[in-house]
Amino acid sequence: MKRIFKISLMLLPMVLMSLVNTDPEPWKQEQLMKPEELAKLLSDGDKTNDPVIFNIGPAGEIKGSLEIGFVNDSKGIKKLETNLKNIPKDKAIVLYCGCCPFEHCPNIRPAFTLLNKKKYKNHRLLDLPKNLKVDWIDKGFPMED
Repeated sequence: MKRIFKISLMLLPMVLMSLVNTDPEPWKQEQLMKPEELAKLLSDGDKTNDPVIFNIGPAGEIKGSLEIGFVNDSKGIKKLETNLKNIPKDKAIVLYCGCCPFEHCPNIRPAFTLLNKKKYKNHRLLDLPKNLKVDWIDKGFPMED
């Protein structure tokens, strides 16, 4: 009986870990774009290489972004899907929300998953670890007027 209890205690952490959601994020680490990188792209003057930027949240509009709004509901995700229809699969695309840290954001996962599902090849997520204000606006990066 003691042996069974000991084995059970050894297995308990493994069982608990298997119950935790270990699904990876829909993006890879190299698909995160630093704010400084996007700001440089927007200021270099070569508009032919500018990415299509989708604002999928409420935090504010980065200069040149297309406002989609919340994509954690069917209306918002459909609007994003409609806006993607005429964009080539290899065009650079940047998604951002900026409402809150990634782990709490309801918008980035549905949007990024949609681009993966639609087989886009050059899409990235703007790396805003805290929010748009702290990680973009407070650094003086360009916003719509």
